[in-house]
Amino acid sequence: MKKEIIAMLLAGGQGSRLYVLTTHVAKPAVPFGGKFKLIDFPLSNCANSGIDTVGVLTQYQPHELNAYIGSGQPWDLDRLDGGVHILPPYIKGKAGTWYKGTANAIFQNIAFIENYDPEYVLILGGDHIYKMDYAKMLEQHKLEQADCTIAVLEVSLDEASRMGIMNADESGRIYEFEEKPAKPKSTLASMGIYIFTWSKLKDYLLADESDAKSKNDFGGNIIPKMLADGQKMMIHRFSGYWRDVGTIDSLWEANMDMLSGAEINLSSPSWRIYARNPISPPHYVGDNATVSHSLITEGCEVYGGVFNSVLFNDVTVEQGAFVEYSIIMPGAVVERGAMVKYAIIAENARIKSGAKIGAPPDDFADNPDDWGVAVIASGVTIGEGKTVGAREMADADLI
Repeated sequence: MKKEIIAMLLAGGQGSRLYVLTTHVAKPAVPFGGKFKLIDFPLSNCANSGIDTVGVLTQYQPHELNAYIGSGQPWDLDRLDGGVHILPPYIKGKAGTWYKGTANAIFQNIAFIENYDPEYVLILGGDHIYKMDYAKMLEQHKLEQADCTIAVLEVSLDEASRMGIMNADESGRIYEFEEKPAKPKSTLASMGIYIFTWSKLKDYLLADESDAKSKNDFGGNIIPKMLADGQKMMIHRFSGYWRDVGTIDSLWEANMDMLSGAEINLSSPSWRIYARNPISPPHYVGDNATVSHSLITEGCEVYGGVFNSVLFNDVTVEQGAFVEYSIIMPGAVVERGAMVKYAIIAENARIKSGAKIGAPPDDFADNPDDWGVAVIASGVTIGEGKTVGAREMADADLI
């Protein structure tokens, strides 16, 4: 069964920079924006772009992610002639290995790709927030007869020194790749989104796997090798909202961006972000509750104050509790008199009466580097009157 293009979605990352939020789940399974998980964005982009065959490469803590994706029905990817496929590492012959790097992950699934005999392969990450029409990127790739097309985003000079930068000529042809350059020559940052002509990529994957010194990585090995060999590699400029949510601060900031409405519109009917949502009753706001500039999802019960915050499904904020500039994930409870400010409260955590979580940046005006988002891990209870300060993380009960 031949496909013009299939997508391979790299979703096996541990997400170590999200610390306690990824102790029990893979990074792409982290909740986002009240109703979603991070992986909903690339899956929805594929569906909206007309790409109906997606391999999802899982590894670290895959169970929740596997169950969430299921048959792919919420993203219209439950197809007999394609659809979504979970691709964990597996044993071949007498032994098997974990995915050693992004390129090795694709190498281990060459047989899956060959089953669809595609002309092109789209490589995606599972931890970015953005809306993108991959069909336009493919159209450019074909028009320019490129061997590889890499999506890039214009960033500031300060940001460029922390990212992988693609230097390109006036035609858009890439002549150099620099990883976190001290003195960037351009501000075109790689988004980690690639379209390869499959016949070309396959040759490089085979060669890379036979190189014992390789780290088997796209950015570290495949891309530099193709450039060195003079392959035609082009940039594809992207100008919309895009955020890598690989850190606590960036995850918090992206959720706050949603409240502006201007940054990324998740309710746009022309480019829906689909998700497998739990079935819960409508949210309820009590007589004495105060809610302002916040996203409140179904199943929530709010009796206290909620300001500039994102509440996922089935969250409870009791009377006298106060939540501000925070993300409260599914099933969490903020009890009477508790204060939660500039924090991320993970699934099914409980903040007991009188507890104080987080603090505003203004409290650290003299030492701004000491401020950061407070984080409470999944299922953790913070006892009555206890305090978890700014930048602190609680991964065990504090009673």
